[in-house]
Amino acid sequence: MRSSFALIATAGIIALTLSGCASAPAPEAGSGDSSDAVTVKGDFGDTPRVTFPTPLEPDETQCTEVIEGDGELLQEGQIVLLGASLFNGTTGESVQSVGYDGEPVPLAVGGDTLTAFTKGLSCAREGSRVVVVAPSEEAIRPSDDPTSAEGGDSVVAVFDVQRAFMPRADGAVRLSRDGFPAVVLAPDGRPGITVPKAAPFETTQVEVLKEGSGEVVESGDAVVVHYTSVTWDESDVFDSTWEKGAPTIVTVTDGEGGQMPAGFSEAVIGQKVGSQVAVVVPPSAGFGDQGNASVPAGSTLFYVIDILGVI
Repeated sequence: MRSSFALIATAGIIALTLSGCASAPAPEAGSGDSSDAVTVKGDFGDTPRVTFPTPLEPDETQCTEVIEGDGELLQEGQIVLLGASLFNGTTGESVQSVGYDGEPVPLAVGGDTLTAFTKGLSCAREGSRVVVVAPSEEAIRPSDDPTSAEGGDSVVAVFDVQRAFMPRADGAVRLSRDGFPAVVLAPDGRPGITVPKAAPFETTQVEVLKEGSGEVVESGDAVVVHYTSVTWDESDVFDSTWEKGAPTIVTVTDGEGGQMPAGFSEAVIGQKVGSQVAVVVPPSAGFGDQGNASVPAGSTLFYVIDILGVI
């Protein structure tokens, strides 16, 4: 599916920050009296009708799967597209409802995403509708989020998980050419990069390190990616979603309008989801003679990119 997407506007509700994980852990929360007390009606993917007695005051986050999903449980290191309905669990007041009518919003599982939502989504799968009820200390940051419940109030969330993207590239391994930077992966998929001492390539050079079998990326697509990038001369990491703890969503184009350097887009367009690609980006396809705050002027760059999905 290719469609436009929106972000949940409320600070503290959504954050694309997470940590990679090599295998799916057991759920961090289970059903309880509070989550089981929430009644949800309506079709999956449509704005639900939600009722519950007030106040709901669980001691810890609870989750109940009211519509069963398919596949493996969600884990830290995944971005999902979902519909979300949020309520003050103490007063019953509706706080926010987004991501329905065919326009699901992205949310990262783990990291800076609120503890309650990470725990609650750990019992969900793609296709799940889950109820999450949590105490305030795991669910809200009133100073950051003036539209949320007041301090001390619990939160109730209903999530429809419409899509779940892989946490790391899963394609078939391929060998790169001699003279190309060496890439070694940690157990969670995080790349380590060793740049040769030779002079850099003068033109954009792309190598497929893992060849996926998913959808082909086209110009203009919004793509879910994990990447690490280094400068060729110093081998210094200047940007990394792994270090930030989050995959990201970027638009790639073969002309103007892309959100990354031209060499990055060139490496990703035409590749299949599930692939990991490496690309040498000369200054002309990178940050040019101006550089930026992290990249010296005239720098050749090297990226390792996991292509995790197309929005």
